[in-house]
Amino acid sequence: MLNKPIRGRGAEGNPLERFVSLRVEYDDGEAPGRVETKVFVDHSSSVISKNESPDLGMMASVNPYRGCEHGCAYCYARPTHEYLGFGSGVDFESRIMVKTEAPKLLRATLMKPRYRVVPVTMSGVTDCYQPLEKKLRVTRGCLEVFAEFRHPVAIITKNHLVTRDVDLLSELAKFQASMVYVSITSLDADLAHKLEPRASSPKMRLEAVRLLRAAGVPVGVSVAPMIPGLNDHEIPAILEAAAQAGAMAAFYSVVRLPFGVKEVFAEWLETHFPDRKEKILGRIRESQGQTMSHPEFGKRLSGVGVWAEQVAQLFRVGMIRSGLAKMERPKLSNAAFRRPGEQMQLELVGV
Repeated sequence: MLNKPIRGRGAEGNPLERFVSLRVEYDDGEAPGRVETKVFVDHSSSVISKNESPDLGMMASVNPYRGCEHGCAYCYARPTHEYLGFGSGVDFESRIMVKTEAPKLLRATLMKPRYRVVPVTMSGVTDCYQPLEKKLRVTRGCLEVFAEFRHPVAIITKNHLVTRDVDLLSELAKFQASMVYVSITSLDADLAHKLEPRASSPKMRLEAVRLLRAAGVPVGVSVAPMIPGLNDHEIPAILEAAAQAGAMAAFYSVVRLPFGVKEVFAEWLETHFPDRKEKILGRIRESQGQTMSHPEFGKRLSGVGVWAEQVAQLFRVGMIRSGLAKMERPKLSNAAFRRPGEQMQLELVGV
């Protein structure tokens, strides 16, 4: 932990990495109160990752970035940076690996005759619309490929930048091949800024919902994660605001703190909410089976115990009162998938 917070970052240091003997320390000798973002090229040879976890509603994902500038203090993906020799703390937010060849690799994969079409989720691990995307445009490049193939894709993001690509998303939506979930954890701008320092404000996220729905893109909200004693009471208000903005669906999950995330989040609480720290951590532990991340599938995202049951009930009631419970949940289809150059069936129009 540093002697003082790092400006614009969610973490205040780096928990000891699990896989390396060397670690990076940030102090005033490097940059007083500030750590600049550094970008590295990720030379991965493939871009679609398959998923078999029953906890996740996706079979495949594309993650153009490893690490995330948004800096969410609770992010479960932080420990994945340790596989790269970085820390799960400030490294995760400031040392970003970019798959610059992702669009090219994606196109090559979709062109393979043996490729089996399944909906792909972008941001399965880190946000594909984090600040670097505004300049690097890797996510847009991937969406251009998806649009060319009419391949179904779902996006989860907490950045208004997703609206930049509304042209591609609306084109895909014509073939039931796109949907977007905007992550909204709080309507309190001050709390959101502390919790997710480089993500869009709650107001801008709701604006993204409005713009996407107006463009014909199926859109919902991810009310996640719910943190006991911090934002769980906001569930009804978030669902109501989302419904008014045009959301068609919603889901939630409870917070879990695997590996080094528990240290990052505990330090964050000590800085911003020291009076609530032990109570919040205690409830998280109870909801995760006396750990900080339940080892069993089906329990780590929904939680266990009294608080988890209360959150589930609050969400159910909020869905009903907001009208979201009556709406048909958007679904993706692969029926329109095509490979450029293949002979297409003639479509009779106006008969």
